[in-house]
Amino acid sequence: MKFQASEIASIIKQEIQQYKSELDVSEIGKVLEVGDGVARVYGLSKAMAGEMLEFASGATGLVFNLEENSIGCVVLGGYLDVKEGEEVRTTGRLLSVPVGEAMVGRVVDPLGRPLDGKGPIQTPHRRPMEIIAPGIAERQPVTEPLQTGIKAIDSMIPIGRGQRELIIGDRKTGKTAVAIDTIINQRGGDMICVYVAVGQKESTIAGIVETLRKNNAMDYTIVVVASASDPAPLQYIAPYAGCAMAEYFMYEHGRGTLCVYDDLTKQAQAYRQLSLLLRRPPGREAYPGDVFYLHSRLLERACKMAEKRVIVKKGAAAGDETPVNGKMYVGEQDKEHLQHDLKALGDANHEVRRIRKSGGSLTALPVIETLEGEVSAYIPTNVISITDGQIYLEPDLFFAGVRPAINVGISVSRVGGNAQIPAMKKIAGSLRLDLAAFRALEAFAQLGTELDAATQRQLDRGRRMVELLKQPQYEPMDVIDQVLSIHAGAKGFLDDIPLNRVREFELALLKHYRDEFPEVREQLLKEKKLTDDVDAKLKEIVGNFKKRFTK
Repeated sequence: MKFQASEIASIIKQEIQQYKSELDVSEIGKVLEVGDGVARVYGLSKAMAGEMLEFASGATGLVFNLEENSIGCVVLGGYLDVKEGEEVRTTGRLLSVPVGEAMVGRVVDPLGRPLDGKGPIQTPHRRPMEIIAPGIAERQPVTEPLQTGIKAIDSMIPIGRGQRELIIGDRKTGKTAVAIDTIINQRGGDMICVYVAVGQKESTIAGIVETLRKNNAMDYTIVVVASASDPAPLQYIAPYAGCAMAEYFMYEHGRGTLCVYDDLTKQAQAYRQLSLLLRRPPGREAYPGDVFYLHSRLLERACKMAEKRVIVKKGAAAGDETPVNGKMYVGEQDKEHLQHDLKALGDANHEVRRIRKSGGSLTALPVIETLEGEVSAYIPTNVISITDGQIYLEPDLFFAGVRPAINVGISVSRVGGNAQIPAMKKIAGSLRLDLAAFRALEAFAQLGTELDAATQRQLDRGRRMVELLKQPQYEPMDVIDQVLSIHAGAKGFLDDIPLNRVREFELALLKHYRDEFPEVREQLLKEKKLTDDVDAKLKEIVGNFKKRFTK
């Protein structure tokens, strides 16, 4: 066999050209002590806060405390395999999770590892678990409704895309049911949903996943699980991991996303456990002083993104979106600047190009569990002050059969009518006032005094509206059906219908609209407005239907 000298020379040249002298520089430390999911490491003097560490046993660590002679880190996952004296390396990387289309429909742990037995997740994309939330200039006001499919919420406590709405209440009052109904109601839309289960029983989580599957909601949902049996570090990072997975679709694809954190009470407890083990000074209720920041830096990432535009040279390729003047223009507030700069550069040579799809949003539905209705406890008050409103679920209403058990008096949405379609906004104003007046009168009527006819009518109307707002679990309702249903109640057509037949009347009326007056539904769906003509038409239809129903 003859050697070709020219061939060997060309291979050597090629290897020399491709050679890169990359040194793998990393600090190596040793574990001083380990236990309960935390470790103290000596010798990593250049480690950064939030940096990932690699243990010789294969476990991953996260730098938590930077002390004078050692560092405190939390061990993500198998801390029982970590031994005293074991080597630990710095990585120079912040904690990140896999993201992308491949994650949709999967059940994963907070590090993005699959838990559903469907094989590995192949995705080239990763995102840091923690990022700085977008500033004011990068956001736009919340004006687009996020329909939950729950009549009581969509009519009186509306949620908009990009909003942070807290679901709060005692255990077993239906908090998770409200969140799951909202996810199911996004079926057929463009939303990506992320459900983060923190500190729940695995059997409960399995039931939730099965419910989502049955309702075909797993087609657009990612479930992130840190169950009660998982170590505290995983429960602590789970909400940030879920948020990062949702942010990929918001930032990269301009899509609407919904993130449910169920629940943040358990995350705060896991964080308290880690902080006390690492000897951080305890504060109120033994929580560390930065527990407010724990939730604010998570929930501030929820927003409705503004559209960004740049000035580029005419004829530039579609992918070449480098701004010629180094500026990006955000939304309406920069419109004048954009036009001014475009003229200064010469309109004929430049064009305006959008570089991020508009309308991307991340809506957060955090869940907080209270003890005996104590909403003024430390964690509930913290999260109430961060969010844009709360839905309060009351045990007394739940046990009285009013489900969802929403207390309309305490519940509020700070976005309000901006997050409603005009038709719902028009009829829901009177609904909230009617219910508030009913609650006051109901307490008064219990005294057993004689009531005049007007007061009795108001009580009858209130009872029927409460009955109308009851809704079975996992049966979200289309917003147009909600408008038709509430319109009938608000205009007094249910006042003389027996209480036990209100639900029957509602179902029959909606079927009547679908079967005999589909054009009315179509008009409402298209225009989303309740004009005087439409209002008169609806009254006529309900009046005629009621005569047949009561015969």
